[in-house]
Amino acid sequence: MIPVERVEGRAIPLGLANIDTDVIIAAEHLKTVTRAGLGDHALASLRRVPGNVIDDPAYAGATILIAGANFGCGSSREHAVWALMDRGITAVIAASFSDIFSGNAFKNGMVTAVLPQDAIDRLMAVAATDPITIDLTTMTVTTPFQDRFTFELDAFRRDCLLHGTDEIALTLASDAAIAAYEATAPGLVFTPRAARG
Repeated sequence: MIPVERVEGRAIPLGLANIDTDVIIAAEHLKTVTRAGLGDHALASLRRVPGNVIDDPAYAGATILIAGANFGCGSSREHAVWALMDRGITAVIAASFSDIFSGNAFKNGMVTAVLPQDAIDRLMAVAATDPITIDLTTMTVTTPFQDRFTFELDAFRRDCLLHGTDEIALTLASDAAIAAYEATAPGLVFTPRAARG
């Protein structure tokens, strides 16, 4: 996982509530064996609407998506996070997230920032013309107009995002302790990673 200290740039002011994972990526696109290209199908049903904000050239290259409450509700598809990330979105600001979406986002290095609706409304207005910054060191979302909104994130998740540490890296960091334990466990045979070459 790539360490994330801050995400800054243009933000797509979507603002809609209850965007479920089927809207983020339809089930017909879940059969792929690679993540590449999923971004082409991200939010496709919304992008079919003429004049939609997602395809507005003003937001080309946006790294942040601003949404309403209950973002990522619905089924537990990790593809939803993969699709947004393949489209270049590395952070989502919303009034709330489904637990499953926020868990999948964390596991893939995507930042999720929960803010109250009045802050969302202000950021939607700013995003129309100016960039936004999400800073994990200060746990703030800021704008060029001196707006400063604080958000909370589980300390463990924050630390993992800041250091780019995923579940595999956490396990490998305990390789020696795991090997020592398994060496004393009856009936187990374990070859330490270093010895495997």
